[in-house]
Amino acid sequence: MFVLFEHPRLRGGIHAEEHKSGTSGKPIASGLPLPKKLYIPVQQHVGKAAEPVVKVGDPVLKGQLLAHSQGTISAPVHAPSSGTILDVLDYPAPHPSALPIRTIVIETDGLDRWSELSVPDDPFALDPEEICLRVGAAGVVGLGGAVFPSAVKLGLGRKNKIHTLLINGGECEPFLTCDDRLMQERAGHIVAGIRLMLRGMDAPDALVGIEDNKPEAFGAMLKACLPFPHIRVEQVPTRYPMGWDRQMLRYLTGWEIPADGRATDIGVVIHNVATAYAVYRAVCLGQPLISRIVTVAGDTVGNAQNVEVLLGTLIAEVLAYCKVEPKRVARLIMGGPMMGDVLPRADVPVVKACGGILALSAEQLHEADVKPCIRCSSCVSACPAGLLPLEMASRIRANQLDAAVDLGLKDCISCGSCSYVCPSNIPLVHYFKYASGELYKRQQMEHKSAQTKRLVEDRNRRLEKIRLEAEAEAQRVAEARAARARQNAAGGQAQQAAVAGENA
Repeated sequence: MFVLFEHPRLRGGIHAEEHKSGTSGKPIASGLPLPKKLYIPVQQHVGKAAEPVVKVGDPVLKGQLLAHSQGTISAPVHAPSSGTILDVLDYPAPHPSALPIRTIVIETDGLDRWSELSVPDDPFALDPEEICLRVGAAGVVGLGGAVFPSAVKLGLGRKNKIHTLLINGGECEPFLTCDDRLMQERAGHIVAGIRLMLRGMDAPDALVGIEDNKPEAFGAMLKACLPFPHIRVEQVPTRYPMGWDRQMLRYLTGWEIPADGRATDIGVVIHNVATAYAVYRAVCLGQPLISRIVTVAGDTVGNAQNVEVLLGTLIAEVLAYCKVEPKRVARLIMGGPMMGDVLPRADVPVVKACGGILALSAEQLHEADVKPCIRCSSCVSACPAGLLPLEMASRIRANQLDAAVDLGLKDCISCGSCSYVCPSNIPLVHYFKYASGELYKRQQMEHKSAQTKRLVEDRNRRLEKIRLEAEAEAQRVAEARAARARQNAAGGQAQQAAVAGENA
């Protein structure tokens, strides 16, 4: 069952079945046994993959750097526990494709010994640049799903004269409650992270948005923010996709991010509550991002709960800890049911982007047959980006991708609201994801073609340069020979004249 919403500051949106009650009232579990092996991919963020600095056989301590960042848009990865580097190999990624990705494997020693941590005497007295450096060195990325390096956003905030830090506590995806429990249990630490982020950006104010179906989290955050009047906590309607940054910003402030623009263009930077908590741990405790809270839910899960999981732990081990019935699992999803990734296997690692693990049965999926469109326009009403989903899908079916782009395909956030409300069960969002993938492949091919063309042109220029240099050298040699010949001829004539004079 779903409900469409109308609000002067909001477009579209639905109220999907929440499925949150099974985990929102339980404390975060921290008793997950230490795995014997940890699989740490070097690509857990937007941007360039990190470059390993360890080799097979090296001993490592918890929190030790395993791979350093490459370039501005990148993030390092660290050892989630102590042990020995067992291998550096290509291992299946937690992605629908399960394609191999470069992965560092640690055989844990069971001691969980920390490396030496750098803890400042007064974190809130650090220079903004130092805060950014510490956040970057800790490998903190956006934990709301975007996994964009947080230090880069803090640096951009300082350059763009940010006046408001917006902390997203929406967590609108069904089933997921990891941010909810984090706010309930560790609100003070989240607020400390917010204060550090404000200082890191030289920004004056922060605004925290929390959906109104999380009263305990709202109360805990409100209490933690009381000593800090420059940090306000506001409730927003419970709806999907309220966690979309543009939707949250528009509702709380009435401001609109320009088309093809960013929040920084209007003086705002947006971060997730879990990211703020990771910033607190990075700066105040000196701890890199090596674990995160994960919601484990679904009707095949015997003990649905939120678990603090070391990065690199296999999802299969987390499911076993939560008493999942493997034979009943019809679909395994990393993330939420609306925008998460369907995984073909469970022996892949938990990564920084993993906020949820859903193990759903065939009964819970309720997959129905696709029927012809009845032109009800429910998809149009539900779209938060104000698009025409059915028209875009019809263009994509006809392989008219450019026409779909003209209708706004690139503005689609793949939230799945259109598919959810469709009475004919048309998988609209699948068309959009397919088209986006095809456009990406086309861009890659165009880029490759342009690069090949540039390489050919560079080669031709080099060959032409070599040819011209060879011709110039040949001409120089010829001229030198001619000059020597003239000189020799002149010398011979002088000698003959001298001989003739002597004879006379």
